[in-house]
Amino acid sequence: MSCFTYIVRCSDGTLYTGWTNDLEKRIACHNQKKGAKYTKSRTPVTLVYSEQFETKEEAMRREYRIKQYSRKEKELLIHTHRV
Repeated sequence: MSCFTYIVRCSDGTLYTGWTNDLEKRIACHNQKKGAKYTKSRTPVTLVYSEQFETKEEAMRREYRIKQYSRKEKELLIHTHRV
């Protein structure tokens, strides 16, 4: 089963990073205010980055690394890896 690490841009411009095994469903949940607590008040969200992995562990490791990035580093990642 494939897993994804993703970044969404919220309606207020903030960025949220997560991982999932069903990317389309997760984005829909964020937009229905059923996603992470962080994005509930910041909908709608737009997918701006995703990366596919073979295992959940790989996706979780990548998500953790991205969460350590500064805003500038996340923006650079988004601009170099268009969805």
